[in-house]
Amino acid sequence: MSEGQNGNPSVDVDVAFLKSKRGILKVAEMVTLLVAFVCFAVASPPAYSAATGLEFLITLLLLLLYVLRLNKRLTLFFWPLVDVFNSVFAAAFFIVLSLMAVTSYAVAGSLVGGIVGLLSAGLLCVDAYTLFKNITFNKPRSESQAIQSQDNK
Repeated sequence: MSEGQNGNPSVDVDVAFLKSKRGILKVAEMVTLLVAFVCFAVASPPAYSAATGLEFLITLLLLLLYVLRLNKRLTLFFWPLVDVFNSVFAAAFFIVLSLMAVTSYAVAGSLVGGIVGLLSAGLLCVDAYTLFKNITFNKPRSESQAIQSQDNK
């Protein structure tokens, strides 16, 4: 947060994140999760809509975390790794949930929700792969850190 004109703290908004590949992927995840939630809420057992709604909420909170740059202020967690774990577990859960909805549908909304849920699981897998590929565990995070580590040897 930076100081506004009248001394009140203001929130920094990272509009560039929404235009980046990760931002577009997060928004696409939210859209597919919302569509699946609506389909499941209309035509399926409450467990399907509850799980989809919860994942929509988690994805919304992670998107807000990155857009408002709260990940720079809340350093208690390594947020990209939290996002990877969320994406991996949610993708696995949505594959099972969507396959159950597709194989045992009684109403067309349940079938559409299952198909959109599978699409959402695919997006979650892509998100997990791209995040995991960018996480550095034992490697320097930039070229300047690489040069510093070589100078220290």
